[in-house]
Amino acid sequence: MPKTKTSARVSEIKEKKTAKEEVSSSGVSLKIKLKAYDHKVIDASCRQIIEIALRAGVEVAGPIPLPTEIHKYTVNRSSFIHKDSREQFEMRIHKRLIEILTSNQRFIGALRDLTLPTGVEIEVKTT
Repeated sequence: MPKTKTSARVSEIKEKKTAKEEVSSSGVSLKIKLKAYDHKVIDASCRQIIEIALRAGVEVAGPIPLPTEIHKYTVNRSSFIHKDSREQFEMRIHKRLIEILTSNQRFIGALRDLTLPTGVEIEVKTT
């Protein structure tokens, strides 16, 4: 018996649903971006996140060091007399990227409960 258009369409929709279920069962991939002024603090935070991921049985890639942002500021030492005398300051922002290839609910819950040291900014994106 030849397939009609509607039965072909129904089977196509079922195939798409099963494909979506397979993707959702394997988990969502995450990109975790960390920023901090101190490189020791950011490395310790990365170690914490990777330990949590390994305990949860999640595939991890990283930490990947991203280029350090350097902001340089030049300030006059004195306002009038010593105009040529200046001080230079710089502020470094260290960045790391951790990719979670497959995640699960256990890892996401542990990540939500994670307390990072002061001065570490975390940004989580789903892909």
